[in-house]
Amino acid sequence: MEQSTPQSKDAGAWRGRPSGLPSGVPPPSVPLAYMGAAVVGLIGCGVALVLSRFYAVTDPTNDHVVGAAHFAMLATLSMGILGAMHQFTPVITQRPLRSVRLSRATFVSWLLGAWLLPIGFITQREVVVEGGGGCAALAVGLFVFNIAPPLAARGKGPAATGLRLAVIGFSLTACFGVVYVIDRRSQWFDLSGHVVLAHACIGLLAWLGLTYLSVSEKLWPMFMLAHVPGRHLSAWLSIWSLFVGVAFLSPGLLLSITWLALAGALLVVIGLAAHLYSLFTYLRHRRRGRDLHQWFVLGASVWMIVGVILAAVGSELMTHDHHRGVAFVAASVTAIAGWLLVALVGHSYKIVPFIVWSALRARGISRNATGSALAFADLFNHPWSTLDFAIVNVGVAALCLGFVTSTSSLIIVGGVSLVITALITGANLSWRPVKLLRAGAHLTDPAQPLTPITQPATLRRIDASGDVTP
Repeated sequence: MEQSTPQSKDAGAWRGRPSGLPSGVPPPSVPLAYMGAAVVGLIGCGVALVLSRFYAVTDPTNDHVVGAAHFAMLATLSMGILGAMHQFTPVITQRPLRSVRLSRATFVSWLLGAWLLPIGFITQREVVVEGGGGCAALAVGLFVFNIAPPLAARGKGPAATGLRLAVIGFSLTACFGVVYVIDRRSQWFDLSGHVVLAHACIGLLAWLGLTYLSVSEKLWPMFMLAHVPGRHLSAWLSIWSLFVGVAFLSPGLLLSITWLALAGALLVVIGLAAHLYSLFTYLRHRRRGRDLHQWFVLGASVWMIVGVILAAVGSELMTHDHHRGVAFVAASVTAIAGWLLVALVGHSYKIVPFIVWSALRARGISRNATGSALAFADLFNHPWSTLDFAIVNVGVAALCLGFVTSTSSLIIVGGVSLVITALITGANLSWRPVKLLRAGAHLTDPAQPLTPITQPATLRRIDASGDVTP
């Protein structure tokens, strides 16, 4: 279905590309590999949380809890975000990645690092931690080298600027992580809780959060059919405030400089508030009725607000009750991660069908099981996606309450909920496409031309029916 052309460096070259798909977009197997691995990573995260439940309520900085957190940050969130960046950076910049082979090498390296690191933390095997750190560092280097050509293009608006800054955040997170791994054996500086929190701050906000802010500025107009007139300055404010805020907040936490940390925290809050304002601006201008995707986005935003509140309460509590303060900070990190997780699951119900649809059309499959024209909505079960929305939010809520109240049973509920979320998401987004592939010979229509995805008429059909009808 796909191959790189040796005569060209176009990383988006693949055979059978549907008409209208941007030329720089890589073959479907590239982003789908990352997103499938993110589902498996979420299962690992849920299992690790259940196994670390007693450590979580007594000492949230214990290696077992740190391992579970790395399953969430590396094997789930970062894996899914990397898949989204491979898919949408060429769309945003209109330039291809350097190489499909580099994309695949990045995936393998990151997959190894994302699993070896948390396993090493949980089992306290330093050689495994070091091996995972090396694989993760290699993956970051390959990724930055591969994505540099499209991001080097000037302009392209706040989305491209945010992605450039997010790559810087990703690189800084990796550098911080390498120092962390080295210190575990050498212990050449005091790796206390505020140092680990400074590391988490960069990874959660300057890498994962900033990437989500940037990509969402392109996805929301498309998914909501919303056109916001003017320069939409809130997008710029959210991206720059978040990045500069982390640039102040992380050193402030690292060096225990209170005024610097407070200034950074204020800028971070301004950036997140601008992000919310941008979201509600798109919601006001949308031409599409309320759907589950919008509920996912709104639900995710609630966890972002909860995370900010918990962080403020935790920082205040730590001055006179260190244990409860640490518990609230752990809940804050969980809520911020929940913001990104709920958003990732919700967007996957838009992104994965879009990618799978192009892959099916490339194989000539243009009709669904009933013989009608194949639409994105045919590629997953909608009641199950609604159940997915409920369970992932229950899981995040249970984990936050479990940390705040030091209740291990709630940690179990949260971990099990994450496993169920992963199983539902993975099965729901793969079952129908697999059935269509198996029945492919009966669903092809060689005489029917492929409708360009970006054609205005197609957009009008989205507005009328609530889904794309190619």
